[in-house]
Amino acid sequence: MRTTRPTRRDCLRWIGAACAAGAAGAPLMSSATPLTRVLERGVLRVGLYHDMPPFHVDGKGIDVDLAQALSESLGVKLALLPFHADDSMNDDLRNMVWRGHYLGYGPADVLLHVPVDRPLMEANPQVSIFAPYCRDQVAIARRLERVPQLDSLAQLHGQAVAVPGQSLAGWLLIGADGGTYRNQLSTHWKDGAEAAHALQRGEVAAAAGLASELESVLRGDDRFAISSLPSPRAPRNGWAVGMAVKRDAAELAQALQRAVDALAASGRLRQMFSRGNLTWAAA
Repeated sequence: MRTTRPTRRDCLRWIGAACAAGAAGAPLMSSATPLTRVLERGVLRVGLYHDMPPFHVDGKGIDVDLAQALSESLGVKLALLPFHADDSMNDDLRNMVWRGHYLGYGPADVLLHVPVDRPLMEANPQVSIFAPYCRDQVAIARRLERVPQLDSLAQLHGQAVAVPGQSLAGWLLIGADGGTYRNQLSTHWKDGAEAAHALQRGEVAAAAGLASELESVLRGDDRFAISSLPSPRAPRNGWAVGMAVKRDAAELAQALQRAVDALAASGRLRQMFSRGNLTWAAA
């Protein structure tokens, strides 16, 4: 049985009734919650990373589709706030969630693609991190005819490996086994998707990066295999990926959590990942 999604006017009526007693004639914005302000404005501002295949490239990708679905769940329009990653996740949370960039950009109402990580939460008490919608990990892809088995990095000896140097995969490989593989690494790639394309073209025997980057290029091609990077320093089982709002935005977080749960239950989230050539699994 189909149900009608509440309109933005309905949502405002419900929240307005709850806030009316405390408003006492004061302007609405003085006591409005973050969710109320989104509904009043009629726009959900979503922060997402520039150049993060397959989640966001040139205004398209999984995170763009997810942002659109989140705004639809609230009955409002979408405004994307794409930005370039800073030096650390702490900087990104400060610039895009709880304070805004010193150049005047942001903050967003919600930031996508945030690791659901306890130490990160503890280091950033100004934000709430929630609603994991996928998992990712450091991975390596290989051409099976050249590297049929890969139980340890030693099996890559003498083989060219593409990896973005300024990435977790790059740092792990550059320092692995005391720098043993440094001379066989090609590190000028922008991201793991570019490294995967080099593997696809036959320029290297293997490519490392995030599993999502590699799979988005190589999924369905039986000439290649993708597996976890066999390094003891790589995060075991990867990490969950979710979103973040300001600490005081509990109502907004709850509404977005419900939206993600509904997208997962309906199969729509799986469809978004399939369009990005990824296999979706619950985080």
